[in-house]
Order: sequence, then C-alpha cells, then structure tokens
Amino acid sequence: MAADMVKLDDGKGLQVTEVHSSPMDTVFTNFKAGMEGVDKEKVKAIVHDMSKGSDHFKNEQRKAAATDVRIHRMKQAAARLTADQLAGFERAVDAQVCELNATRDLSRTWLHVDMDAFFAAVEERDRPDLKAKPFAVGGIGMISTANYVARRYGVRSAMPGFIALKLCPQLIFVKSNFDKYSKASAQTRAVFRDYDPEFEAGSMDEAYLDVTEYVRLHGTTGPEVAALIRQRVQQETGLTCSVGIAPNRMLAKVCSDRNKPNGQYELPSTLAAVRQFVAALEIRKVPGVGKVTERILSAFGVHVAADLHTHRALLAALFSPVSLDFFMRIALGLGSTRHSDPGPDGSVGRKGMSCERTFRNMSEPRDLEAKLGELAEHLAADMASEDLKGRTLTLKLKCSNFELRTRAMTLPKYIHTASDILAAALKLLQAELPIEVRLMGLRMSSFLEQV
Repeated sequence: MAADMVKLDDGKGLQVTEVHSSPMDTVFTNFKAGMEGVDKEKVKAIVHDMSKGSDHFKNEQRKAAATDVRIHRMKQAAARLTADQLAGFERAVDAQVCELNATRDLSRTWLHVDMDAFFAAVEERDRPDLKAKPFAVGGIGMISTANYVARRYGVRSAMPGFIALKLCPQLIFVKSNFDKYSKASAQTRAVFRDYDPEFEAGSMDEAYLDVTEYVRLHGTTGPEVAALIRQRVQQETGLTCSVGIAPNRMLAKVCSDRNKPNGQYELPSTLAAVRQFVAALEIRKVPGVGKVTERILSAFGVHVAADLHTHRALLAALFSPVSLDFFMRIALGLGSTRHSDPGPDGSVGRKGMSCERTFRNMSEPRDLEAKLGELAEHLAADMASEDLKGRTLTLKLKCSNFELRTRAMTLPKYIHTASDILAAALKLLQAELPIEVRLMGLRMSSFLEQV
C-alpha cells in the first residue's frame, strides 16, 4: 500500500513530508488470537479505503507525521554520536544490566488468566445459535469484541462497525449487556480467589495470580493449577479462558496469548528457557509497548527483544533513563514477581480500575449524564467484586474530533458506591460542558484494601 503524504512542521524548521506507512496500519489491523490465516494486506487496504478522509484518519495522519518528525530528529542525534560516546553508553548500560540481573527471581509461579473473546463468549453461551455465525458485540459505530468466526474475516475489537461490515457483509451485531458481563466476571474472580486471595484483575476479563504458595502447600505445579482453573471457570460460567504460566507477571501475560483459545502455555522457570523465549519475542507483543514506541524502535533496527540488548548503547543515548530501564528489563525477561505492598496511607498496589464506552457522537447534557450513570454503576460493581474503595476519580472524554481530554479529582474520603462515584463524576463533566464526545470513561485509583 502506498504511503500517505503529509507535511508537518515541528516548529524548529524541520518539515517531514512522508509518512512511511498508512496511519491506519496499526489502529484496527493489529491481529488478535483467532485471526491466523487472514489476508493482512487485504484487511489493511479495506480499512485504509473505508477510513480515508474521516476525522479519525486525519488525526492518525497527524500523529504518524509527528512520529516521523521525532524519528528524524532522533536519527540526526544518532548521527552525531562518536564511537567513544557510544562505548561509554555501552559500559554504563552493561553495569545497569548486571544490577538488573541480580534482581532476577525465578522462584515464583505466576499465572495470567485471559478470558477468550469474553463479551462475545457470554453472548454465545446465552444464544447458542450465534456460535457458527460471525457476530460482534457493539454496533455500527464501534465494536467491543468479535467472536472467533468473525475474526477469520479480519473483524476485531476497537474497529468501527461500518468497516467490519465491509470485511464481513454477513456480520451480525449484538447489543452489549454489561450487567451480564459483570456477573460472569464476578464468577471468575470467585474462582481466582481460591488460588490467590490477592489476585489482581487487569480488567473485567483478565487477572494475574501468584500461585506460588498454593503450589507449595498442595504439592502441585503451575500447569496443573492452570488446568484446574480453566476447568472450574468453564464449570462455573460456561466460558473458556487461556492461561500463561511463567516466573513473572510480564512473561505470564505474553504466554497467555500463545495457545488461545481455551489453552495454556508454560514458560519453564529456568534462566536458559527465559533467555531463549525472550530473545525471539516480538517487541509489539510486550505489554506496555504501544504502536508509537514500536515504530520508533523499528526505525532503529529493534524488532525483537534481543535487539534491545544489541542496540543498548544507541538506546541509552536517545531515550530517557526510565525508558532505557524498561527496555533492558524486557531484554532480560524481567517483570514484577510480587503483589505490590500497601502504601503508607493503606492504599493497595493496584494502580486503578476503569471502564469506558465508545458510542455515536453525543452532546446533550442529559444524554451525557445518563451515560456517566451507566459507567458509575459498572465501575462500582467492579470495585465491589474486589472489595475496594477509591479516592481519586478520573474522567476521560474523547471528543468528536478525537481530541482526548481528562479531568481528575482527589476526594476527601474513600468511596465505592455508584451514587458517590456519579456525584463526583458529574462535577468533572460539568467543567467540560458544552462538549460533543464519542467516548467516555471513568477510572478510580488510590484504593484502600477493604470496603
């Protein structure tokens, strides 16, 4: 596909007139489990043609061009580096790598449980007639998820419904029912607690479990626990899940995607196994690496985790110390091995809990308030499932022109009820009116451990 041409001035005299790939290449076309065998180029072409000229496409063009400017300036900086400077950076990074290696802990057993096509699976469970048909949860504006039949056509979550229909004309839309999804999620969490009372829910359909103590006390293994959890989740909910087993959280999450759906994958807890696994790990598969970072790293020859170590001197010269530390941890296969300890104020380690919805453009205050009420109800239900109270509430709004706005407030007391959440959220919304939005989200953070 030909590149789109965009002219962007960085404000310092530099103009970039070429975007090296379509801005839509990674927005709706990153492939998920169940999309093996799909003609990627055909999907990209359809997404490109259906999106071109839209506000979203133009916004992605601007962001892609801005990334080109950043890459260009970084390459200019790289060209000015001397051999002695690079050697100095390499020595410094090597010392840092030695320190990081000393923190490695291979004694823990972590599981990442990921429900398979969660929203769609709930609908299939309740409507068996849908199982053999391509369908998506959502509508013409936006899709929340697609079943595995639809994924074979290139249909996936976070894709506008009108594009999905072009890919799969026989696609069926099913209206979302978050009450059902919340109930199913609560059932899965009840199972997880039996194996790790302190499990951490990454979202409604995923969780991290440290089963080290369970394995020790019951004389079992990580794969055996994973199989038992999968069996119990299916018995309790009628749904399937996939599980990754590894010595840390990051690797467990990567592993959970290796044998989907309804499967499990174990990375043995040995240094040799971790090094071999990580060496070939594609950068885009690493949690926390977004499309912009992936594109920048690719411009400097970094495509798999092993490349991060190969180019460590250059990365040290071009990126911040925080980014470099993140990259080296990826290269070494290091990740968190413990649940976060409560802070001095009693807040738990979970960073936050959020929910958001995409919909047709909306501007009427009463409609926005009603949507905010729905979000408050769902957020309160999710918090109740983990016995949490929160003190910091953030409102996220995406305008009809795709501008992203956030407002946050720290409350005088910890809250957990839908009414309290809504009352605080309405204050945040009022400060943004009038506004036309297509996405709204709420996030609670600064948690106490128990309600």
